[in-house]
Amino acid sequence: MRLRFAPSPTGYLHIGGARTALFNWLLARKNDGVFVLRIEDTDTRRSKPEFEDQILRDMAWLGLDWDEGPETGGDHGPYRQSERQGRYESYLAQMLQAGSAYRCTCTRERLTEVREAAQAAGKKPMYDGHCRDLGLGPDCGEHVLRFKSPSDGHTVIKDLCKGDVQFDNQELDDLIIQRTDGSPTYNFVVVVDDHEMGITHVIRGDDHLNNAPKQQLIFEALGFPVPAFGHLPIILGNDGGKMSKRHGDTSVGAYRDKGFLPEALFNYLNRVGWASGDMEHFSKEESIAAFGLDGVAKSGAKWDMDKLTWLNQQWMMGLSTEALAERALPYFEAAGVQTDDRLAAAVGTVQARAKTLVDLVAAARFYFVEDAELEWDDKATKKFLKAAAGPRLRELADALEAAADWSEAALEPVVQAFCEAREIGLGKVAQPIRVSMTGQKMGPGLYEMLVAIGKATALRRMRAGADRCPPPEADQD
Repeated sequence: MRLRFAPSPTGYLHIGGARTALFNWLLARKNDGVFVLRIEDTDTRRSKPEFEDQILRDMAWLGLDWDEGPETGGDHGPYRQSERQGRYESYLAQMLQAGSAYRCTCTRERLTEVREAAQAAGKKPMYDGHCRDLGLGPDCGEHVLRFKSPSDGHTVIKDLCKGDVQFDNQELDDLIIQRTDGSPTYNFVVVVDDHEMGITHVIRGDDHLNNAPKQQLIFEALGFPVPAFGHLPIILGNDGGKMSKRHGDTSVGAYRDKGFLPEALFNYLNRVGWASGDMEHFSKEESIAAFGLDGVAKSGAKWDMDKLTWLNQQWMMGLSTEALAERALPYFEAAGVQTDDRLAAAVGTVQARAKTLVDLVAAARFYFVEDAELEWDDKATKKFLKAAAGPRLRELADALEAAADWSEAALEPVVQAFCEAREIGLGKVAQPIRVSMTGQKMGPGLYEMLVAIGKATALRRMRAGADRCPPPEADQD
């Protein structure tokens, strides 16, 4: 089994494209097959090297390694269409000789008239076959080559996802397979490339279904074996429309930048338009074992950001604090936060609450910024750093400074004894401490936070928090 993913480097790797790549990759891995990456860069005006680089980077980030393709090589290269242009001439000549292609000299003006007349008559705007049987030779002047599509009967695509799909051949145009400048067109070159690369299964998005009969007929005209086709349901936004920027981010890179783990996006893409019982959380190995085209949905699948975010949180919680800290480090750096050897401990205190790596950085930022850079919430300050809190913070800082060691086991009894001696609840000191450490109302658990932030910083911020409190008043609790 040889499968391929063939993106065009005219933009970033779209979520829909990534899902297509993933399904092909899973089939190849499950069936001990070959996964080929081919770059379809014949659109020279829009194709850019930086887009290709980004596509390769995003594929690698998702864990979709390719067996043949750019940077990997293989026996069926080159793997960029722009480097394969010389390979198509012999096949075009073969089709001309066999009578399955013909030269067409119709001008753009005439074609426009034909289309407009067809539309006015309520017909499909398509070529009228004017040059089809003229037998024009190479000296006919400026011309294109057209494929002589069958004029009657039906073409049936035995689709692995949708079942048999029938097309009326009368509705299929005599498509152009070579332009006037000599360059071959997409529906022709993709057939030649798939044949020369030995592709056995073409699994791609629903938007290519209308290309399938054209390509199947060209395969047959050239005497090539026809690969198995399978067309995946499109990804929909939450309003039922085709997923676009109005529904949120559509590129793989955007999700990486927002702090989603590749395992989580891989896992979620696996579940968009495919199902295996009620299971939601799949490792890569489990995905390979479970995947099959029989589980592919027949209709479009909605993109659910809540589910993706939930999965990401599950994957984050499943990492060790050390591994999560390593993953988060580039995001701290991107946010301009200089970390130190407290990173793993700090990450561990917010791991259960952060939904993305960006969230985690925001939640743990207070550990590493200078005291003067703390972002103070006015409401939290007014509510918890009241007059009575000042003396308590100073006294408790003195008591904690004398603790036997700076561990949760050592700090908790000191704080409890302090509260019991003054007959106050833990909240009377816990919240003022938390605001003093973070500048915010919410934060990690008291003792794990104190340990993670370190003795010197904790004591300094407690005393600084006390200085923010109003002067003590006799009637203040």
